[in-house]
Amino acid sequence: MIVGYKTYIELIKPLIENKEVVFTGMRQEVERCMRSIQSALEGMIVSIVCSGDPGIYGMAGLVFELLHKQYGDTAPDIDIEVVPGVPALNACASSLGAPLMHDFVSISLSDILTPWDVIEKRIIAAAEADFVMVIYNPRSKNRTDQIVKTKEIISRYRRSDTPVGIVRNVKRIDEEITITTLEDMLDHNIDMQSTVIIGNSQTFIWNGLIITPRGYMDKVKGEGASTPKS
Repeated sequence: MIVGYKTYIELIKPLIENKEVVFTGMRQEVERCMRSIQSALEGMIVSIVCSGDPGIYGMAGLVFELLHKQYGDTAPDIDIEVVPGVPALNACASSLGAPLMHDFVSISLSDILTPWDVIEKRIIAAAEADFVMVIYNPRSKNRTDQIVKTKEIISRYRRSDTPVGIVRNVKRIDEEITITTLEDMLDHNIDMQSTVIIGNSQTFIWNGLIITPRGYMDKVKGEGASTPKS
């Protein structure tokens, strides 16, 4: 059995022909996972399909939470394997260049499950600490102010020309890559299919790519350049 969000099921249709498929719409994650657990307990082999990596804003944690709630410290009679994937932050970084070469944080702007005041504290802390910032779920039809507030907060701590990368539909046929600045980021298309990466104080743009130094060049300067022997 294959279980997943309708949009993701559509993406893998050629791979799941002749399989029993169960899909639901947005915000029905609990129902999907409960159906999957029940089917597994009945002896079926079940695959829950997520985008990116199932352990990063995915369904792996929810499955374990539901099992913990139902069974407590007693393990259920099913085998569970979390298959790692490529999270959006890695995929987007590869499309932009190398923006995550130094310490970074990922923050979801969706306040459906996390209160906005908690999200805001995390944004402030990350901006103050000069982390590169990966922004998930930046804007939806009903959530349009969060990305605006995020830019306002970060602008207190970062230069207006701080590099920003926006990748929409990453690694799909219709992928859109935008390289801009903190000042101009809101002038570009940002939606739920987008991931935004905001550089730190050292991040720069070169040859159409975003690069965040890790400090290797400082080490080279400190040691001095060696002269090849003839």
